[in-house]
Amino acid sequence: MAPNARARAAHARMFPGHVSTLAETDPELIETFDNFAFDEVPAQGSLDERTRLIVTLGALVACQAVAEYRVMLGAALTIGVTPVEAKEVVYHAVPYVGMAKVFDFLHATNEVLAARGVPLPLPGQSTTTPEARAEKGYATQGAIIGRERLEGMYAAAPAEEMHIQRWLSANCFGDTWTRGGLDVPLRELLTLAILAAHGGCDPQVRGHVAANLNVGNDRAKMIDVVSQLVPWIGYPRALNALRAIDEGAPAPAKERADV
Repeated sequence: MAPNARARAAHARMFPGHVSTLAETDPELIETFDNFAFDEVPAQGSLDERTRLIVTLGALVACQAVAEYRVMLGAALTIGVTPVEAKEVVYHAVPYVGMAKVFDFLHATNEVLAARGVPLPLPGQSTTTPEARAEKGYATQGAIIGRERLEGMYAAAPAEEMHIQRWLSANCFGDTWTRGGLDVPLRELLTLAILAAHGGCDPQVRGHVAANLNVGNDRAKMIDVVSQLVPWIGYPRALNALRAIDEGAPAPAKERADV
């Protein structure tokens, strides 16, 4: 099947009945983008379709692309991403981009789900209590980033900044990472996607390259995630993320050819 035919087939499957007005006003750009984003890019690597759509949704939240998020959320639900998984993407973005940037996506998600007849609220996914969130969050954070590194972060924090370390443990990890709906390895890939798309987060991207390795996501899988994001976030931010991967998970040394 020719590239443009494959892209059209993928587009029709993911967006049944959807007709882009840009296909009428900007046909050359849309054909080029669709061929790239829905044919060439998905063929790269080994990510399953569900993972590709989940990390794309997270990147679109970070990019503040709410109109495109609505369209891609519809595609994600069509190919089998569950309402709980979709909502967890939005919840997971809060500690990384801030609630101010997530509000519109939360409303958009609720509207898309309601239009599909999904009753809200969805089943709860919290696994902590107000009393246990700090302890459970600290344990979860240590398991993900490494207990030695976590202890080092606490030891190095100035006294007047210690509350931020406690918030990272209790709020980011205790309130968010312990939730159901998405498993930890997928949440790590999602975090990488959100941070890469957000931009200006190079130290945090490097930190989550290491965390991805800790939870079983190898260099190839991280490269696959960043590759899938190129059409949506552009080359500069994708290349910055790849640099962090190269630093934190270097490619194996090439064997020297016999002479």
